[in-house]
Amino acid sequence: MSHSQVLSHRVLAIKESPTLAITAKAAKYKAEGRDVIGLAAGEPDFDTPQHIKDAAKAAIDAGFTKYTPVSGIPSLKKAVVAKFKNENGFDYTVNEVIVGVGGKQTIFNLCLAVLNKGDEMIIPAPYWVSYADIAMVAEAVPVIIDCGIEQGFKLLPAQLEAAITPKTKLVMFNSPSNPTGAVYNLNELKALGEILLKHPHVLVATDDMYEHVNLTGEKFYNILNAAPALKSHCIVLNGVSKAYSMTGWRIGYAAGPENIIKAMEILQSQSTSNATSISQYAAVVALTGSQECIKPMVAAFKERHKYVVDRFNVMPGLRCLMAGGAFYAFPDARVAIANLHKAGKISAATDMAFAEYLLESFNVAVVPGSAFGAEGYFRISFATSMENLKNALDRIAKALE
Repeated sequence: MSHSQVLSHRVLAIKESPTLAITAKAAKYKAEGRDVIGLAAGEPDFDTPQHIKDAAKAAIDAGFTKYTPVSGIPSLKKAVVAKFKNENGFDYTVNEVIVGVGGKQTIFNLCLAVLNKGDEMIIPAPYWVSYADIAMVAEAVPVIIDCGIEQGFKLLPAQLEAAITPKTKLVMFNSPSNPTGAVYNLNELKALGEILLKHPHVLVATDDMYEHVNLTGEKFYNILNAAPALKSHCIVLNGVSKAYSMTGWRIGYAAGPENIIKAMEILQSQSTSNATSISQYAAVVALTGSQECIKPMVAAFKERHKYVVDRFNVMPGLRCLMAGGAFYAFPDARVAIANLHKAGKISAATDMAFAEYLLESFNVAVVPGSAFGAEGYFRISFATSMENLKNALDRIAKALE
């Protein structure tokens, strides 16, 4: 029996997360003594704020180390309800809220709860790496729509209209976007909402994980702010990972129609059960405590963002847009890649070959755009020190000479 015959079609249809794979390779080189600067991982470089860590320690000492209800401790679900009410203007009850093991699990559970074999899930590209693979685990068909730099990396209403078929079950929005940092404004969301309201068989999921990593100071809008009538078939996904620098704590949450949330809970009861009890108690304090801790992080991201985008735009063959949120830059490197290939510096005119060239010859780890459904681009995270960014961008500039 060959190795592949042992494995399910399900797992053979998907790949390891490219960002995690590149981060692992960079770490390996670093351990071997190479001076690698990793710009691949998508997590804030700040420590979790002290008051949140203290809440976790207190939870351990108080013995909050037992099973919790699958969908989350009551105090955290109430905090999530209050967050949606106060920050977004949404009215949910605790029965319409679920807490999962990170944002990724809530998306995974949502897809498994609503998608059947052959259903279509519309995913605007560039997209966060896991959306398409999660759709495939659910045996659905990811329908990828190209939204390049020319349109600001945002889905246009006409593209959405053209992509919807009787088989469309779910549309996935991610604003601010990973990998591009693109943010939809209220009017853009209204135009998309109008189309979705004409197709009530289509569920809408919005991944707002980067809501608080706001680089412009403009008010954040979710599609439900633009089209409140979508509420009966919309699922809002968020979490504490990026806003409070709690990536490893693994707490995500979602709100939506009660029957869908209940189905997600049933799935979770058969997979992970509850999210870690201690992390849940810490997340309560993150959501209900002072939000001042977010400000210094965002201030640092803004400064680095401007520095990075300005530098990329003077490098030959690169073009980079200012982002609205998140902590990524997503330069268009198609011209640079063609030039390097012509000059014989890279073996193929692909972003994969380009990323390999940066890592092997210049000790900089970036993620190729093809990982996000956008060949010819690359992503860097500026969630690292200004010194690291300066050194890394010096090396990238040198690689493009």
